[in-house]
Amino acid sequence: MSKNILVLNGSPRAKGNTALLCEAFKQGAEQAGHIVTQFDLQKMTIHGCLGCMKGGKDPESPCVQKDDMQKIYPAYVKADIVVLASPLYYWSVSGQLKTAFDRLFAVAETDPSYANPRKDCALIMAAEGDTKENWKPALDYYTALVGFLGWRSLGQVLAGGVLQAGAVAGKPVVDEARQFGASL
Repeated sequence: MSKNILVLNGSPRAKGNTALLCEAFKQGAEQAGHIVTQFDLQKMTIHGCLGCMKGGKDPESPCVQKDDMQKIYPAYVKADIVVLASPLYYWSVSGQLKTAFDRLFAVAETDPSYANPRKDCALIMAAEGDTKENWKPALDYYTALVGFLGWRSLGQVLAGGVLQAGAVAGKPVVDEARQFGASL
């Protein structure tokens, strides 16, 4: 059955390792018949959450701030699967991804009990380091986030040892990302 997949690419490098992994994932998912919508957050103007608690009044435009999140909200609401894609920055996701994800709270505000929409999700990350200790803080964050949202994680693709932009090209993890997309 075809799924709607939303990929939030939080890498500031337009042609970096995370972007290459997202492209491979997208190819696999589309070949499997899924519909993939990807937002490259580095190209978008997205302001940080104001914490104003004034969103949710209009499901079509849930946040009081009117920036490029307006493009993401409809795809997020329609998505069956949300893919969080980011380089590992200071043992967590990039600021670009965190900012966009924080702003998704406006969609929860459309529900009287602030319930987040139920989704399946996945994680795609690239990093310089490639040890268990290196990945642990980011994976702890992801696991906690998924748990608190009540989402179901479908898995992750972790590409370590890839500091320079494009270093992931030709590595087996690119095929892993493609196969992961195809397996959903």
